[in-house]
Amino acid sequence: MQATSLDTDILVVGAGPTGLLLTNLLGRMGVDTILVERNETTVQEPRAVSIDDESLRALQAAGLSSEIAAITTKGYGSLYQGPSGRVFAEVKPFVKEYGFDKRNAFEQPEFEATLRSALARHATVDARFGVTLTGFDQAEDHVVAEVLENGTERRLRARYLVAADGGRSTVRKALDIRMEGATFEEPWLIVDLKSTRNRCFHTEVFCDPKRSAITLPGPGGIRRYEFKLNPGETIEEAEREAFARRLLGEVGPDCDEPIRRQKVYTFHARIAERWRDKRVFLAGDAVHLTPPFAGQGMNSGLRDAHNLAWKLAEALDMTDPEALLDSYETERKPHAWSMIELALKMGKVMMPDSVLRGWAIRTGFRLLGLYRPARDYVAQMKYKPKPKFSEGMIRPGAVKAEAGAVGRMIPQPLVTRPNREKCLLDTCLPDRPVVLIFDEMPDRVVTEDMQARFMAAGAEVIGLTPEWINPVQASFSILRDQSRFFSKQPFRDCLGHGLLLRRDRYVAAIEPIGTLERLLPVIESFTAPVNRTP
Repeated sequence: MQATSLDTDILVVGAGPTGLLLTNLLGRMGVDTILVERNETTVQEPRAVSIDDESLRALQAAGLSSEIAAITTKGYGSLYQGPSGRVFAEVKPFVKEYGFDKRNAFEQPEFEATLRSALARHATVDARFGVTLTGFDQAEDHVVAEVLENGTERRLRARYLVAADGGRSTVRKALDIRMEGATFEEPWLIVDLKSTRNRCFHTEVFCDPKRSAITLPGPGGIRRYEFKLNPGETIEEAEREAFARRLLGEVGPDCDEPIRRQKVYTFHARIAERWRDKRVFLAGDAVHLTPPFAGQGMNSGLRDAHNLAWKLAEALDMTDPEALLDSYETERKPHAWSMIELALKMGKVMMPDSVLRGWAIRTGFRLLGLYRPARDYVAQMKYKPKPKFSEGMIRPGAVKAEAGAVGRMIPQPLVTRPNREKCLLDTCLPDRPVVLIFDEMPDRVVTEDMQARFMAAGAEVIGLTPEWINPVQASFSILRDQSRFFSKQPFRDCLGHGLLLRRDRYVAAIEPIGTLERLLPVIESFTAPVNRTP
């Protein structure tokens, strides 16, 4: 077969949630991108069912907030029940620290179809379905991928390749990158229903040593049930309809509801030893596999996309982008593993291995409920690891204001403009680095010369006042923190400082307003020259 050639900046392999979000982000940034997917369509069966606030913020960055909001059920929680049916712990978070509800239900087929449809709005994106990657080679300054499309072999030449091709990643295997971790011995039966009689708005977790089970709400009157299989129960037996209906009848009113899918899964807690090989990057399930107990598998992949997209976009025009690109693994790997550990810990609560252990867990949670801070720690999901980096594309500081906030994703409060218009913070920030002046009078601490120097370096200046100070019109935008998120630690100590925000809304560095010019070299370390060609 005659091979043909196509050139692009970024080649994305795999059109699951990670690959689709990454491609949408790159397209919004004007980066030439080709997406290839071996299947003819996005997924058609239910898989992931929960999306969190951090992921919704990443989708907001891709301009997809309204579309995704239209297909999600927002703000559900979890009810943990013992064998008697008595609830011993409730998780019902209501604080929208990042601008969205912490837990939201959706259907993956509809979600992926929405992201695929959005690709058409980006002139620099070429999405090709029914295309199989058959091999690739790396040169000093590019990657050459071999693909099979409609029986024709093609060679795609790209600056970088991102493999978002799933847990059985052919790219990861070709690079001989090992997965570290463990595979669960406990198989679980997943039953997706087309309709439900269960009117509970929240997830129900049945923590019973005889059989652990979970039921999760979905949009549009659907529901998912997950049952742990006991020793001696085979996959063949568990995937028979009569088996599922018996288990459904044991935990609720849905034993006669129509079944959409019934399948046994064995879960994994694994992470790749390396996330990058020269010009090839791994993302999503290709680089980490997470048990479902914390609902973080797909969400971790969407975080990968948000972290990697802007770094690839900046790297294309940087003379030496290696430190920037290496920071992808440095920043994401520890956080991804912390989510795996969270899922493992939650699994121990959901799956007590004895009557005594189950009693001890329930008693412990009831005692915690007597102490309000401990009760809020559980109810508001404060046990979930915060999105924060200790290393990477940041400049750690020693003083109090810097130590707490550097490396952390900033909150996204509802803010007020001088004209009293209200909006979420990110909608007021450009897709470029931002020097956020958190001060009572930002207009009086930034000179015209300093503002011009920041803009020349590639950063925008934005002012943010605490909730007790009205914003005013100035030569740069000034907003008021109406939600008061910046009045809480660790950001309360940042009053009177400039916070350097990366494009993914993480704090790269902090400086007192008297020494803001020290932020300039930090900006230059992860930003391409401002006069680059779009």
